[in-house]
Amino acid sequence: MRKTTRQIMIGNIPVGGGAPCSVQSMCSTDTRDVAATLGQIGRLAAAGCEIVRCAVPDMDAALALAAIKAGSPMPLIADIHFDYKLALKALESGVDGLRLNPGNIGEKWKVAEVVKAAAERNVPIRIGVNGGSLEKELLVKYGHPTPEAMVESALGHVRILEDLGYQQIKISIKVSDVLRTLEAYRLLSNAVDYPLHIGVTEAGTIFAGTVKSSVGLGILLNQGIGDTMRVSLTGDPVDEVRVAYDILKSLGLRTRGINFVSCPTCGRCQVNLIPVAEEVERRLAHLDRKLTVAVMGCSVNGPGEAREADFGIAGGRGEGLLFRHGEILRKVPEAELADALVEEVLKNQ
Repeated sequence: MRKTTRQIMIGNIPVGGGAPCSVQSMCSTDTRDVAATLGQIGRLAAAGCEIVRCAVPDMDAALALAAIKAGSPMPLIADIHFDYKLALKALESGVDGLRLNPGNIGEKWKVAEVVKAAAERNVPIRIGVNGGSLEKELLVKYGHPTPEAMVESALGHVRILEDLGYQQIKISIKVSDVLRTLEAYRLLSNAVDYPLHIGVTEAGTIFAGTVKSSVGLGILLNQGIGDTMRVSLTGDPVDEVRVAYDILKSLGLRTRGINFVSCPTCGRCQVNLIPVAEEVERRLAHLDRKLTVAVMGCSVNGPGEAREADFGIAGGRGEGLLFRHGEILRKVPEAELADALVEEVLKNQ
């Protein structure tokens, strides 16, 4: 059962209130470089990203947001720290959301100005608590970024906005440690009904980061926690989107892209399966269809898995059987397995 949360709108994307968990990423480009940023946003959109965030470190970056917003095919969130004027300029530029912590904006009147401008434009604010930038007084109180410390920080920021009559709020509460992230989100989920943006921050490079994010986000999602998500990886943000959808797909929460099945290979495998599997997955990565494609390497489990898939191959000695919807179509030489499977999938779109 999913936790019932309030619903907000980030542009045309509903977040919370039973809407599907949306997939976000963040541009790694210099926001001041409009062309490069829009180029990356285009690649993210093609991968299925639904909401994108851009860093706004200075006024030049804030000024660039209008052109980025005009060219973006998805809602745009501005990431703001410390300077309320950057938030005001971002709102003037037409962004669909702000990520800021009101507690680090400064005097209350500055926060009030930002909240007034956001409310006038119906723009939600995400409070983003990160274990690496916790308030000094909380570090003194708790010793280090414990789940309790991060929740206290988040609720403190929430109260600032609520005291100003503002409730279009989304919250994230991230740390690089999976277990602390899980506990922090559980505590936060029990304390509020605002939609939650989930993630394991600074998760690492593509391999380690995918593992940590899959464990952490998978557990949270399976417990009904999470209205929108980002997989944080050191690398191309397009990979963040692909991993996010694979996590959601493995839990039956979203169905974007094909379900790709391939065996791990063992001593029974009599074809060079790894390059075949990699090529098939790469060549079908652009498809957004609800179907299963299997690349199997031996005669023990292979025929059964391939038969249960929509399309599949099962390897034998130097060749393989090509399947379509449970039926054997023909034998294919090993060198032609990838081509035969890809062509069969594509011609049956």
